[in-house]
Formats: sequence, C-alpha cells, structure tokens
Amino acid sequence: MSKQQTYPFWLGGVAASLAASCTHPLDLTKVRLQTIPDSTKPSVISVVRTSIAESGVRSLYTGLTASLMRQMSYSLVRLGSYESMKAYLAKKGQHKTGPLLLAAMFAGALGGIAGNPADILLVRMTSDSIRPPEKRYNYSNAVTGLVTLIKQEGWGGLTRGLGTNITRAILMNGSQVGSYDYFKSRLLRKPVPIINYQFRDNLLLHTVASCLSGTVATTVCAPADVVRSRLMSASGKTSPLEVIKHSLREEGPRFLFKGWTPAFVRLAPNTVLMFVFFEQLKKAWRTMSPVS
Repeated sequence: MSKQQTYPFWLGGVAASLAASCTHPLDLTKVRLQTIPDSTKPSVISVVRTSIAESGVRSLYTGLTASLMRQMSYSLVRLGSYESMKAYLAKKGQHKTGPLLLAAMFAGALGGIAGNPADILLVRMTSDSIRPPEKRYNYSNAVTGLVTLIKQEGWGGLTRGLGTNITRAILMNGSQVGSYDYFKSRLLRKPVPIINYQFRDNLLLHTVASCLSGTVATTVCAPADVVRSRLMSASGKTSPLEVIKHSLREEGPRFLFKGWTPAFVRLAPNTVLMFVFFEQLKKAWRTMSPVS
C-alpha cells in the first residue's frame, strides 16, 4: 500500500508570507480605513494618496515586518494544523464537509492564539500615521515593537483583543480554507453548468476556487475584523462590547462592514496568491520527496 503524501508544517506559513509580501499595501489601506473616525468619510483613494504624500510610496509597506511575523505564526499554525487534521481525517475515511469545516475552524483558533502578538503590532504599525503624533507607537520594526509592547504593557499586553482575534481566526479559516477545499472538490466533481467545462487540478482551478473562497471569507469575517482592528489600535483599556456600543452609537450598524471593499480587494488577491503559492510549494515538495 502506498503511503499518503505529507508536507512540512511550515509550508503554509511560507506561502502566506509570499502572498502577504505582494498584498501588504492593500492590508495597510484596509486597517487605516477601519480605524479612521467615520466623520472624516475617507475613501480608499484618499487614504492611499495621504500615505504617499506624507511618506512616499515606501509608506505603503509600513509594518511589513509585522505582517511577515504574523504569517509565520498565525498562518503557519492555522494552515499547518489544518493540513495535519485533514490528513488524519483522510486516514479515518472522513471526507465529508462537516468534519473538514470543524477542523478548519479549530485550526483557525490555534492560529489566532499563536498570531495575536504579531496582529497587535501589524494593526498599530499600519495605523500609526493616522494617529495624533503624541499617541503614535513609532515601532521601527516588528521585533523592537514586540519588545516595547512587553516593556510598556507587560506580558498581558500580548493578549489584547485575543478573544476577538480568535473569533475572527475561526471565521477566517472556516470560511477561507474550508470553503477553498469545498469549492475545489465541487469544481472537480462535475462540469460547470451552462459553459459545460470540466475543471482539472491545475492553476486555473486553484485560482477560481480561491477567488470564491476569498469572497466568502471577506463577508463572513468583516464584523469581527473591524472590531479587532479598533480594539488593537486602542491605547487604553477597553473591551469588545465597549467598542461595539460606541461604534453603533456613533456610526450605526454599517460600521460592522466598514472597509469591506478594501478588505475584499486585499483578501481576494491574497487568498489567490496564498493558495497558488501553497499548491505550487506542495507540488515542488512532492517532486523532491516522492511517496514510495
């Protein structure tokens, strides 16, 4: 009997880091839109123009070190854990959507815990320029930011927004990774109606499935993402409930989907690149380590 192909735990983290390096300006724009007061009525274009006018094009890559730290903690754990669980379920003959979705959500929770400190740094570094000068964090990079965070707020500071972040991570992994596998299997199963096209396991399939999963993930995660960004950008003590109550009072229910468009513009290509890189890295690994 041939052995099932296994992959390194870190493979997903590398794929996510490659994707984040390409889409970081979109992530930065999304966070700034979510944390700017609604009274200013900012647009995607205005946020980008302001960033470039103040610090040049390089400012669009502010916080990249935190983004890479996040991918090599959050995404590494969520993708690596999910692949391990999926392989285990495959051995047990559990190929149904339900068990795989639960595995994706549990892996997301683990990733949310692992990546919380880097998430705090990423939100603060990408939103720093829109804060008053006296309230800026001024982290030069993720490592110095992490040290400063611990010095100023203690080890407990690393758990700021943890509950919201875990919730978002559960929703993200379930809606992104779980739906990707679902769409991929459905597209492979039978020809697409109307156009009568049968997909094969190739780059086109990976791109289409990841576009669909990116749309699902953006919509499902939008409310938790907004609350998480506002919690992590705050300097004083606050709670998710306080953030929600204040935002509802000042902006109404629409605040929950604030930044949906830039979130989609960022998440869709990020999802496509992440899964395309992931699939290509898997292919390369299979070539180097063939199953006997």
